[in-house]
Amino acid sequence: MINLWQAHLSFTMIIFLLLPSFGLKRAAQIVLLIALLAASFIPLDGLSLAAYLRSHIDDLAMTTLVFLVWGCLRRLGFLPAAQQDKTRVLIIFAALALALYPATLGLSHLDPYRFGFSPRPMLIVFALLTAGLFYLRSYLAVVMLASATLAFIAGVKPSHNYWDYLVDPLLGLYCCAALLMLAARWTYGWLNTRFGSVKDSGSI
Repeated sequence: MINLWQAHLSFTMIIFLLLPSFGLKRAAQIVLLIALLAASFIPLDGLSLAAYLRSHIDDLAMTTLVFLVWGCLRRLGFLPAAQQDKTRVLIIFAALALALYPATLGLSHLDPYRFGFSPRPMLIVFALLTAGLFYLRSYLAVVMLASATLAFIAGVKPSHNYWDYLVDPLLGLYCCAALLMLAARWTYGWLNTRFGSVKDSGSI
């Protein structure tokens, strides 16, 4: 039952964040969210749209759900933009995805996924990481990691592997792509500044 509601919420938030804002006010966007939630129950080939999407992306990690909620709240104007906090999230979960998925595809002799079945060392490491992020006031990352740990302890998902609560391919791909875009923008800006200063000094 929890997985079905997770599928409907995931469908609603993903489509909401993919759609342009259309310049709608907050009340209209909340109505749009409710409409998308209702649309998630529309059947397609015997499955609801939410279940159909779930068959392609599987159940999302708790961290991804928190990230989607954060994105929706930002879009609705309930939370301010926090680019530094978001950048730390991108770095952390891109690193986790790069540590996990290439190994599970057989590109490494080490299989970190098996550590998630007896994750006591992982829990200690992520508890220390969460404490450090709290000290740095990276509250989004703190909430994401704490939610994953608490959900794992409570056994919210059918999986008994801690990794399935921490990261999923959708979050990993998004974080890696977003970091590449940030790096490209930074490089472009640096080159513009560099060559701009060279041209200015040459015209003097």
